[in-house]
Parts: sequence; C-alpha cells; structure tokens
Amino acid sequence: MTHAFIVDYRKRSTTAGQEVSVPVTVIEVPPLRVAGARLYRSSPMGSRVVAETWAGSSPKELRKRLPLAMDAPEEGAEAFGKTEADEVRLIVHTQPHLISGVPSKVPEIFEVRVGGEPFGARRAYAVAQLGKEISAQDVAKEGTFLDAVGVTKGKGFQGHIQRWGVKLQPRKNSKHRRMIGTLGPHNPSFITYRIPQAGQMGYHRRTAYNLRVLKLVEDPKKDPVTPAGGFPHYGEVRSSVMVLHGSLPGPTKRLVRFRLPIRSRRGAVEKVDIRYFSTRSKQGV
Repeated sequence: MTHAFIVDYRKRSTTAGQEVSVPVTVIEVPPLRVAGARLYRSSPMGSRVVAETWAGSSPKELRKRLPLAMDAPEEGAEAFGKTEADEVRLIVHTQPHLISGVPSKVPEIFEVRVGGEPFGARRAYAVAQLGKEISAQDVAKEGTFLDAVGVTKGKGFQGHIQRWGVKLQPRKNSKHRRMIGTLGPHNPSFITYRIPQAGQMGYHRRTAYNLRVLKLVEDPKKDPVTPAGGFPHYGEVRSSVMVLHGSLPGPTKRLVRFRLPIRSRRGAVEKVDIRYFSTRSKQGV
C-alpha cells in the first residue's frame, strides 16, 4: 500500500471536491488465460456439467496443476456446440510467471461465468475466447467499482478476548480472567453461535465491496508506481497494475479475485482526479 492525493469524489463527504490524502492499494493484475469452457444444466440435484471443451494448446505450467483431457479436442468442441444447457463458464488460470514478487510457479484454476443473452451468443463468445487472454483493461476502467474476494490473514487458534474483544473479568474473579462470564442458561442446555468462544481467528474468506479503481497501468516502466526500494515483502511491480482506493483482505502475495459489484453504484463512470501519487520509500528511512 501507499498513499495518494486525490480530489474527493464522494459527494456526501464533508471534504467533497477538496484535495485529500487517501490510502491506496497497488496490486498486480496479469492477464488470465482461457484454458477451456463448460456448459452447465440445472437439475433437482443442482447444476451439473453436460459438455466441455479445451483449448488446443496449453502451457506446460498448467499441466502441473491439471492433466488436461485433450486427446480428442474436436469431439469436445462438437458436443459443446450442440448440447442444450442453462449456463456457460470459462475455465481460466493465472500466469504467475509474469509476476516477479510471487514465488509460485503453478497457476491457480477457477471458473468464470459468462453473462448476457441470448444463450447462443454466450456459447459463441466462450468458444472464441479459448486460448486467449483476458486482461484487467477488458473488465474495468478507471473510475469504475469492483468487488474484491480474498482470504484474510490467519491468526490461528485464539481465545475469547483476542478473538471477540470482550471485556476482561474483574480481578477478583476466580480461575479465569480472559474468559466470558457465562455460556448461557442451564435450560435449554444449548450454546448458541452468539456466545463468544475461543477458536480459529483469521484465514476466512471475505469480500470487500465497491472498491474504486483509481488507476490502471499497463506498463509500470513508463508510469512508475513502485516506491523506492520496492514494496516491503514483495519487491518491484513489473506486470499490469491496478490502483484501488482502500485496502484489500489478505496478506501480500495472496490471490485476490475481482468481480463486477453486486451492490451496484449506478451513475456515469468518471475518472478520479489524482493530484499526487507517492513513490517514496516504505522501508522506514
């Protein structure tokens, strides 16, 4: 993370229209590669796969994660074009070799739903995207809002006080101070989920809603965003970059997925006026 001076775009803010300092997150967004496509049909037992097709060629890194069934891609393509279904999804994978700050060489694989109408157009779009790349510029523009889905920092097994922030017991309490006073009544003898108890803290899936895209940078060499000395615990940013207003769930180097906002903010897309973007050292010097 770093900070920037922008003209406050929040109309209901007390500093609306004024120059303010805000925290921003710099995240690398290399393009995703489409490895295949699937058709799903709804059934009483849930959605099930009825047809799938794969791209003709795949990188060798992808075979470390998934041994692709590409012995007869023509047959898969023929069934994909004729089978009736309700939903179309693309099978995409990341390209970690484009990022220098992440040590992993094995890509992550997940599915992305194809929206729109009619169904034939969605299927044709999925077939056309096989083997191609989808960049951040194809999905978002400067000034738009996105949702970020990630996994928070793991804190392990923690007690009542650390996990829930409840009050310490008084000093005259016997046996335990860092506990709650009661678990509930004797009858009914059932402990509800509302009772603060010790357990796993962190490493949970969380969604950050309506994060505004302040800046999209395709080539960081022409438009530098890396602070002097690099980002702590990460290094230099070399791939395509997205600058977001605010913070993201999870630590450095962990995968974050973006989607179009489900709590949509309607209105015209306006580019945010960035007056200054800090690239000063974050090493504490």
